[in-house]
Amino acid sequence: MRTYNIPIFVPHRGCPFDCVFCNQKRITGEEREVTKRTVKETIEKYLETLPNEECFIEAAFFGGSFTGIPVEEQTELLSAAYEFIKSGRIHGIRLSTRPDYISTDILENLVKYSVTTIELGVQSMDDGVLLESGRGHTSEDVKKAVSIIKKYPVKLGLQMMTGLPGDTKEKSIYTAKEIIKLKPQMVRIYPTLTIEDTELYTMYKEGTYKPQTLEEAVDTAKAILLMFEKENIAVIRIGLQSTEEICENGSVAAGPIHSAFGELVEGEIYYDLIMEKIRDLKDTQVRVTVNPKEISKAVGNKKRNIKRFKEERNITLKILGDNRLKKWEVHCKCC
Repeated sequence: MRTYNIPIFVPHRGCPFDCVFCNQKRITGEEREVTKRTVKETIEKYLETLPNEECFIEAAFFGGSFTGIPVEEQTELLSAAYEFIKSGRIHGIRLSTRPDYISTDILENLVKYSVTTIELGVQSMDDGVLLESGRGHTSEDVKKAVSIIKKYPVKLGLQMMTGLPGDTKEKSIYTAKEIIKLKPQMVRIYPTLTIEDTELYTMYKEGTYKPQTLEEAVDTAKAILLMFEKENIAVIRIGLQSTEEICENGSVAAGPIHSAFGELVEGEIYYDLIMEKIRDLKDTQVRVTVNPKEISKAVGNKKRNIKRFKEERNITLKILGDNRLKKWEVHCKCC
């Protein structure tokens, strides 16, 4: 069954801290405040475009920290979405929030309105990185929040970032290991982008913060993605969604910005897998077989892998599909 999210952005609502990397209105591309009316209008607009076939639809409150909003306002927004659940037009509510804004009372209110998924902005499980990033919570707050959420019938998602102030590849891998211990159903991986009008932008201009290069961010995300998939934890996004602000010509001043960042990461994994298989081959014509759904990833973004093998090893790849193969499974032989 396909799942669809109807995004409702609540930029910087409920958030008591200004994390050094954050300018939610630029990140979400949303400036207006959200009310009960705008929730209804947004859901109606999206329902007009969604298929009538069997699917699972969630209204998704993203941006800010939803459970930090005064409970009366939370209830107003939730009740607007809940009307569509009662009528059977959508099937649940998803929201994102901070680990330190989770409690039993909060969860009791959320499940009353059929909240089905909660995503926590963990960002890092290294307390030094959290402190340097101005997060205002600790790794222990994350563990406490997860233990509360798991007492209720909701799905758990955890979001992490790489390349934060004080972060390293090793620390990001540590964060991934700690997230795996918490057993979420899903994760998101975001490389840190330096966005204008943030403290991080000031740090970057002053030379006290060095952003990840695109190559560094891809290399780190590649390792983390494989870790999560090995544990059967769904990675539902790698890299921020592109908007008019979050793009190469938008408000991103520095960092690993790329419109197809996730595709780059998966393509790099296939590059490594193919390289391992053909390292000792002498032939310059090689046929590579992968699952048909994985062909574009094996080819690479803008045929990146095809070009690299030709330029670096004078090898011409022909990439074909075979339904018998699983994801990340690669067969190679000389043509």
